[in-house]
This record gives sequence, C-alpha cells and structure tokens, in this order.
Amino acid sequence: MRMKRNMLDTSNPVLKNPEIWDAGLSAEGAETASIQGVVNKTGMLTVICLIGGMLGIWITQNQPALAWPLGIAGLIATIVVYFMIYRNPMRAKQTAWIYAIVQGAFLGVLTNALDSTLANMGYAAVGGLALQAFVITMSVLVSMLALYYFRILQPTKKFTAAVQVLTLGIFVTYMISFVMSMFGTQMPFLSLGSAMEGGTSALIGIGLNVLILGVASLWLIIDFGMVEQQVKSGAPKQMEWFCGFILMVTLVWIYLEAVKLCFRLAIMFGNRD
Repeated sequence: MRMKRNMLDTSNPVLKNPEIWDAGLSAEGAETASIQGVVNKTGMLTVICLIGGMLGIWITQNQPALAWPLGIAGLIATIVVYFMIYRNPMRAKQTAWIYAIVQGAFLGVLTNALDSTLANMGYAAVGGLALQAFVITMSVLVSMLALYYFRILQPTKKFTAAVQVLTLGIFVTYMISFVMSMFGTQMPFLSLGSAMEGGTSALIGIGLNVLILGVASLWLIIDFGMVEQQVKSGAPKQMEWFCGFILMVTLVWIYLEAVKLCFRLAIMFGNRD
C-alpha cells in the first residue's frame, strides 16, 4: 500500500490517522485528489465567500443593528468549524462552505465599515477598498504560485518553522491588542487609529501592515507544498476540499491585511473628495 506509506510521511498529525484516511477512501471510492480538483474546490469556496461578502454588506446597510450580534455568532461558528476540520479533514466537504460564507460576511461588513469611515473623513479609495484589496490578494496569489512553481521558494523545514514563529508572534500581538481595546486603549502603530494620526506613526503602521501581509503571503508557499504532497501521495478525493479550505483560510488573512493596508494608504496618500 504505497498510498498509505506516503500518507504516513506527512507532517500533519491528523493525516497520519489511518482511520481518517480510510474514511475518505470509502466515501469517494478509489478516486484520488488532483491539482485541478483542488483548484475547482478553492474556486467554489471563493465564490461562496464573495456571496457572503455581499450578504455582509447588505446586512450592514439595511440591518445595522444585526451586524455585531451576527459578527460574534459568526466568529464562534468559524472557530468551531475550523477545529472540526482540523481534527478531521474529511469533514471539509460538508463544513468548509460555512467557514467561507461566514468569513465572507465578516470581510464584507469590515470593508463596508472602512469605506464608510473614509467617506466620513472626506477621503476616497479609487474603485473602493474591496476592489483594491481583491486585486492585491489575487496578485499575491499569482506571485506566490510563480515563486513556488519555479522553485524559488519551497516549504522546507526551516522555511516553515520560520513562518510559524513569525505567525505566532503576530497572533500574540493581535491578542494583546484585542485585550487592550477592551479597556479603551490601542496598540501603538498596529491599530488602524494610527493611520489617522499621520506622520511617523502612520508610516510605521503601514510598514507593520506590509510585514504582516508578507508573512500571510508566505503561508501560500506552505499551502502549495501541502497540496502537492497530498496529490502525489494519492490522497482521497475528499482531501481536495480540505486543501481548498486551507487555501481559503490563507486568502482570507491576506485579504484582511490588504484591506487594512489600502485603508491606511487612502488616508496617508489619498485625495479628499
């Protein structure tokens, strides 16, 4: 069983469980994952995410009182779905769409709120923040894919470890910033409020935003490596949904950092209406 021997070499401890692997094989027959299948699943989840974004904007504009309650409920839902899929990747086929639509709604609400903030301040983002952030996200995706395809960047153990350490540092910093916001204070430079202060504070904020966006982008290299590994090992067809889900998680983070960067740049260098 060469397939299982390759599967057991994976670095993901969840995918080393033969019972989970066999469940995927029995559910999809003898079919195995393919690159085209992963692309198709990622595309489907992206479309669902875009629908969620339009839903989020509609809620913000027509039922603003529901935005925060639904946002909290959505956050809880996405955390639950994320760990459900992490514990058993075969669940991605049934639950990844929940993550996509809820995250899309969240990003829609956030983007619309930032656009409204710019409008109230008299600034204009050419084409809107959503379009600018989407273009950046797609540009990052294509660039990282090219770097991976031509073997300029590869998810080696050292590369992966370095990205994981940087991500952990970012996560801890964001958690501290969240706690500070609960007490009415802001993390210097990191919060979007620093963009409104102008001067050095705004420039440092832009620099940090670019750095975090860069770290998020590097996760695509790790994701591409994971996809290639699963396809080459003869992973079950259902793993295409898991791979699409992992790519969606990274793309959501990239878009989030991109929309924040566009907001900062619009205030720093944009023209007033």
